[in-house]
Amino acid sequence: MAVETFHTLIVKNRRNSFILIGAFMVLFIALGMLIGMVWGGGEPAFGITVAIIAAALAFLLTLLSYYGGSSALLGMSRAKEIKKVDDPQLFNVVEELCLAGGIPVPKIYLINDTAMNAFATGRNPKHASVAITIGLRQRLNRDELQGVMAHELSHVRHYDILYATLMAVMVGVLVMLCDVFLRSMWFGAGSRRRRSRDSKGGGAAQAILLIVALILAIIAPILARIIQMCLSRQREYLADAGSVQLTRNPDGLAGALVKLAGDKEVLEVANRATAPLYIVHPIKKFEERSKSIFDTHPPVKDRLARLKQLSY
Repeated sequence: MAVETFHTLIVKNRRNSFILIGAFMVLFIALGMLIGMVWGGGEPAFGITVAIIAAALAFLLTLLSYYGGSSALLGMSRAKEIKKVDDPQLFNVVEELCLAGGIPVPKIYLINDTAMNAFATGRNPKHASVAITIGLRQRLNRDELQGVMAHELSHVRHYDILYATLMAVMVGVLVMLCDVFLRSMWFGAGSRRRRSRDSKGGGAAQAILLIVALILAIIAPILARIIQMCLSRQREYLADAGSVQLTRNPDGLAGALVKLAGDKEVLEVANRATAPLYIVHPIKKFEERSKSIFDTHPPVKDRLARLKQLSY
């Protein structure tokens, strides 16, 4: 594939990610306003107020995750920082890739687990970390190790962790908002306002507004999850392409992915919160059926097919 076409692939994936984030933000604000209007008896001002409060909460949680999320993720994964004297080859590989990519050398962590996997975290290239399991480190040759590290450093270069944090927080706030709204309707919150409106002849409009809000409150979390997972899959493809861009050797990452796909061990330290970060899904039952729109990772065979297309 020509260099121009390769660059076009990266630009296309980035554009699609921004479109998905924009679509989610529109959904988030629209639902917040609609729920607020239902609670406020149809008053647009009340809907705007609820949307602003929800957005402010999302911003606050994003800020907390932005500055403290990496430490929490590394702690949950039981990752231990290592120095160059501990693994000179690994550090040399990372340093070469950082030089090629024009980014600072991140902190390097080792996860004491025989399962094969790796991930990157950090709000920007200056505050990044990469982690690899002992199992993966021991089973890769240098080209494969370079491919995996290039993939993880591409996540750093593309600010994927920032995007993932933003989406995770916004989905969480959206789900919480919908849950609070559905519970309020179940227990009759706001009925006094609705009865007041009904007595003034606005009952039909208010009923339609309530029905629409209830439907959206049920389907919005599902739509948000689909958008989040679609964004995650696009980022994995983009990181694979970024790995090839840094190494000029798609066979290295392809060889590593084949070994990762063949690994049957379960990564004990992984959970649903950290799973999307890894280079392949650490929970094997998800990886085996990763063809759903709700999956965080594309199937390995699809990634290998794209890598084959990127061969120079």
